[in-house]
Amino acid sequence: MAVHTVGIMTGGGDCPGLNPVIRAAVKTGIKKYGWKIFGIEDASMGLIDLNYRSPHGNLWLDMDSVAEILTRGGTILGTSNRSDPFHYVVKRDGKKVETDVSDLVVEHAKEVGLDAIISIGGDGSMRIAQQFIEKGMNIVGVPKTIDNDLAATDVTFGFDTAVQVATEAIDRLHDTAESHDRVMLVEVMGREAGWIALQAGLAAGAHAILIPEIPYRLEPIAKRIQDRTARNRPYSIVVVAEGARPVGGEISHLKKQPGAMLRLMGAASHVADGLSRLIDQDMRVTVLGHIQRGGSPSNFDRVLATRFGHAAANLVAQEQFGRMVALRTPHIISVPISEAVANQKLVDPNGEVIQAARDLGVVFGDE
Repeated sequence: MAVHTVGIMTGGGDCPGLNPVIRAAVKTGIKKYGWKIFGIEDASMGLIDLNYRSPHGNLWLDMDSVAEILTRGGTILGTSNRSDPFHYVVKRDGKKVETDVSDLVVEHAKEVGLDAIISIGGDGSMRIAQQFIEKGMNIVGVPKTIDNDLAATDVTFGFDTAVQVATEAIDRLHDTAESHDRVMLVEVMGREAGWIALQAGLAAGAHAILIPEIPYRLEPIAKRIQDRTARNRPYSIVVVAEGARPVGGEISHLKKQPGAMLRLMGAASHVADGLSRLIDQDMRVTVLGHIQRGGSPSNFDRVLATRFGHAAANLVAQEQFGRMVALRTPHIISVPISEAVANQKLVDPNGEVIQAARDLGVVFGDE
């Protein structure tokens, strides 16, 4: 088949580097292959409803559309983690219910004339892409997640920027913690994988790091803080991944809404509340939240995202559908999307980085 018109979409949470991927894919598609590029708005919404118009606009993308977006955070196409066509939420009899509108998406893609789609997203978006591939759609994937939890690629764009943001924040909190003799608890993103907490915590000299892969007990953390106070270091930094959970307990979250991901909230506050019963010391909780997602991407993420976008366009031209681009240092390769979502990349509790941190005195709460 000859490819003439290609759709491009961003799904799931935003992260630094999405716009550089869009830019590279659009420029490669137009300059190298002469394609028309259709921007699918707000994840799948632009194909669920062809009359849908978000504030982002830019349905048909050209060179001017991507001229000044390399350094911009976010995504010019908009994104969503609530528009899964296989579990789309509609109101019936005043209640929100999930329904399957995937056939409508396939129909609308044909109506627009899309020969292929470049889907940029994390594990959830890749699973949705795989389901559409099984329905006969031509899709190429680009991995995106600041959690860095896709096993098929060495690293995902956005992760480097998120770690830098978290590290700088913890550096700043060191100063105020020491000035006020406080325990500072910093909550960072990381639903099931603790890469951001681990790397930012280690880079910023945290005294305790709590990650989803290692369920924690409060007593070792309290002891580490007390030991520091006894050595005339009456301040401590505790980094908490949002998906961290106590031994035998659950992650901190809000009630799940139809069609939405489980919203994690309160992990660091839960730790602070427990510690306050064990030690008599002033504590403060800082939740970085979506600050980690916004802002200009780092130079590493700009380059990686550009390489991914360029490689994705080439995969489409080669009709290598059903595959996702990935970094296997130093090369950009491709892997089947089905393989990409089969395994998560989690922190190894017995790995070299964890052991290095332990040897330096970092507490993970399982001691």
